[in-house]
Amino acid sequence: MERIPHYINGRKVADAERFGPVFNPATGQQDKEVALASGARVEEAIEAARAALPGWRATSLAKRTNIFFRVRELMNERKAELAAILTSEHGKVLSDAEGEITRGLENIEFATGLSHMLKGEYSEQVSGGIDVHSVRQPVGVVACITPFNFPAMVPLWMIGSALACGNTVLLKPSEKDPSSAVFIAEIFSEAGLPDGVLNVVHGDKEAVDVLLEDPQVKAVSFVGSTPIAKSIYQRASERGKRVQALGGAKNHMVVLPDADLAMAADAAISAAYGSAGERCMAVSVLVAVGNIADDLVAAIKERMATLKIGPGTDPASQMGPLITAEHRDRVAGYVSGAADEGATVVVDGTQQKFDSDGFFTGVSLVDHVKPGMKVYDDEIFGPVLSVVRVETFNDAVQLTNENEFGNGVAIFTRDGGAARQFEFEIEAGMVGVNVPIPVPVGSFSFGGWKSSLFGDTHMYGPDSIRFYTRSKVVTTRWPDPSTSEIDLGFPQVV
Repeated sequence: MERIPHYINGRKVADAERFGPVFNPATGQQDKEVALASGARVEEAIEAARAALPGWRATSLAKRTNIFFRVRELMNERKAELAAILTSEHGKVLSDAEGEITRGLENIEFATGLSHMLKGEYSEQVSGGIDVHSVRQPVGVVACITPFNFPAMVPLWMIGSALACGNTVLLKPSEKDPSSAVFIAEIFSEAGLPDGVLNVVHGDKEAVDVLLEDPQVKAVSFVGSTPIAKSIYQRASERGKRVQALGGAKNHMVVLPDADLAMAADAAISAAYGSAGERCMAVSVLVAVGNIADDLVAAIKERMATLKIGPGTDPASQMGPLITAEHRDRVAGYVSGAADEGATVVVDGTQQKFDSDGFFTGVSLVDHVKPGMKVYDDEIFGPVLSVVRVETFNDAVQLTNENEFGNGVAIFTRDGGAARQFEFEIEAGMVGVNVPIPVPVGSFSFGGWKSSLFGDTHMYGPDSIRFYTRSKVVTTRWPDPSTSEIDLGFPQVV
């Protein structure tokens, strides 16, 4: 059985006291096992990162930039290889896997502009003979803890900016689909990144505890569920670390009566069921305003019937399996319990049969959902779309704003005034207008509000530069050149 190693100080380390199973979700079979790091192994990786920090920090911006350009070239050349790894361990279809890599590379492209992003400021003669300037310097060793749903993209969100700013990195990916993290680390090494600058350690709570507690780790980036994000934020910040921790989501898509019905229905299908709904930006609540609800539900139901579900390696598949059998069963529990809570199960995908031992489920549509029902309140993280019916625009805004989460939200309408008012009033970090999944491009930053974010900086883009650097302000005064013993040829200062 293939054993997935750590990547520490430029070499693979496969020996461990404990191993975790890695399944192929499309077959349900364990194909690999991953080494789970002990506390001592994590400390070894931290020491490697600490030792590599002075040299990497002193590396010129030009050399760093060249490495990022080379990483981009290598990743594009080997995109199909990495996509196959993603599909084999996560289950998503190959087109989703390739799209994930493309979106991740936006952050590498952003990092190539590091010489501009790291520029400080300068003011001369703030007082007689006194100048002031500022510089941005790396925070040091940083830990990046990433989730299973985007095992290539989210690491690239973090490590691109972290490395560009001169930090060294410990990447702790999900143990459910860990191979892509090692693949990415090897790409960086091939591109010229020095040993020890980027290290990968696999593990569970034991590994995370060390990253949160070791004083040599100065910053922690995390993406995952809200309870874990909150815990990591509290524990790491109590130890004086910088923390950005992105939590869960319950993204609402508001559809006004004047919306293009076909556009809205198509968007709901792709946003709710793409990647099996295992996306923190997936639409999980459709808010139908006024008299559009019946027609919209009917249009979505019609489209669901044509959705092809199968192995991610099949070019005909539009949706693959869920990540584990346990997660599949958890998702099914929300659908089966919805009717008991008073909702209407329009399509019960959990009853769909598959000729496979993989972790497949069908897509589900639940109508007449209300706040207080588990299917509405909880982050399901699966292919389940809930429909909430409201009478007015104001009702839709109030419903969305009262939700615990504030990650992303979308509105579908032809009315520019309504869209502008929605943007003004809605309490969420990312807003789409006729765009169901408003994930920002790499030159902006990604993050939500309320229980979707702990800390005050978002991921990638400009916020990441602020997070991964510390600003230092320098005030200087030099002797009056007219009093110098060296003839500098300066005119006398009066």
